[in-house]
Amino acid sequence: MSNTQVREVRASHLLVATEAEAVALRDEIVAGRPFEEAAQSVSKCPSGKNGGDLNFFGRGRMVPEFDAVAFDLPVGEVSQPVKTQFGWHLLVVTETR
Repeated sequence: MSNTQVREVRASHLLVATEAEAVALRDEIVAGRPFEEAAQSVSKCPSGKNGGDLNFFGRGRMVPEFDAVAFDLPVGEVSQPVKTQFGWHLLVVTETR
């Protein structure tokens, strides 16, 4: 199978326990708080220590709710809160290829 036909995104995310936390953090980030700093300080995911960077991934590598947002989100835009089995996520796509 050729990788030239597989679209990948590079995304960062942060993971918190409640929707209210995710909404408040999104407001802070949209108002200017750096996403990476927010992820480092609050994310429950181990990727938080890297500013939430998940590197490049193709469809099907993440849970369906996460994939649906990651592959539809414009580069640089902070998502609305996304609920998965792990908690509440905010994500931002940093690159596509």
